[in-house]
Amino acid sequence: MTRSAPSAASSPASRRKPNHKQFIARGGLLGLMILGGAYLLWGQKPSAEPVIVDRPAPVSMAAVSKADLNVYLNGLGTVTPLNTVTVRSRVDGELMALHFEEGQLVTSGALLAEIDPRAFQVQLQQTEAQLARDQALLTNAQQDLARYQKLLKEDSIAEQQVSTQEAQVRQYESALKIDQAQISNVRLQLDYSRITAPITGRIGLRNVDKGNLVRAGDPNGLAVITQTQPIAVLFDIPEDALPVVLERMRSASLPVTAFNRDQSRKLGQGQLVAVDNRINSSTGMVRLKARFANADENLFPNQFVNARLLLSVARNATVIPDGAILRGVQGNYVWVIGPEQTVTARPIQTGVSDQGLTAVTAGLSLGEQVVVDGTEKLAEGKSVEIIEKAASLPASPKAP
Repeated sequence: MTRSAPSAASSPASRRKPNHKQFIARGGLLGLMILGGAYLLWGQKPSAEPVIVDRPAPVSMAAVSKADLNVYLNGLGTVTPLNTVTVRSRVDGELMALHFEEGQLVTSGALLAEIDPRAFQVQLQQTEAQLARDQALLTNAQQDLARYQKLLKEDSIAEQQVSTQEAQVRQYESALKIDQAQISNVRLQLDYSRITAPITGRIGLRNVDKGNLVRAGDPNGLAVITQTQPIAVLFDIPEDALPVVLERMRSASLPVTAFNRDQSRKLGQGQLVAVDNRINSSTGMVRLKARFANADENLFPNQFVNARLLLSVARNATVIPDGAILRGVQGNYVWVIGPEQTVTARPIQTGVSDQGLTAVTAGLSLGEQVVVDGTEKLAEGKSVEIIEKAASLPASPKAP
């Protein structure tokens, strides 16, 4: 059976070659697509630009008001005991007993320690025996003197013998006084063997243990007692403030308040009691001394504190909150809210500050409104929206 040869149209080579009509159809389709894209691109209208709305800035405000402000002087101070005593032994001997606990509050006259008293007791017995012997010799000499004086009146002995006997009596009397002084000295040594507290205060850590030999010349002593009730605070103020302080001290007592290092806690309330008699030429400061009752013992010796001295009270001052005051190149200023709810920067002059308020001496009038919070987004003439008023101003402080 004979097979016919395949036709040229059905061969692979004829299938790979594009037909002329297909080429024209594809080109037309591509052209239509380009024209459609160009129409869409150029026929679309541009969108309108976004409109920026200048919204009012939210702020909180406070009104300028009147208040009484305390005028203070601040200084860094050190707590100092009114009295500090190193307890030492006045006699040499073995430490037999200790009658205190470390850190204990002791009262004046309380027994703290005992030194071995036996050596002093022996000395006392010896001096008392010597006193008895000299007393007997004196009695015998006085009796002889009486007989000699009687015989002298009868002209039976020489006057020189009477004078010699009188000298003998005076000698025994002197010896008797020496014996009495020695007895008093030994009894004093016995008293010193019992060591008592010289002041009322808090005793520190002991320096000597029981059983050790202590001496009167020991520089460290047994322990240290510091008087903590009352207690003192020494602090410095600038010399320019000294005339005002001296003037106020002549008319009234000046209260002093002690705060801790970061001024977050009040430690005590006291009174100014003394001013140093000279100014430190290297620092230009003068030292002041205040006394505190320290009933709760919040003040501890050698503690660093912040002392605040009340000088006077600024009555009926024009005040604003501290948060409303801003610092610029030209000085302090505030943002003042106008009648149309727009703000204006206004320079001010400030005075004393107390309890979150600052006195304004120039630049503001009573009743004007100032921005307290939200100042970071403000500009001259910008509209604002008052979202809240500042917290009510603190009550006017009372003068002590």
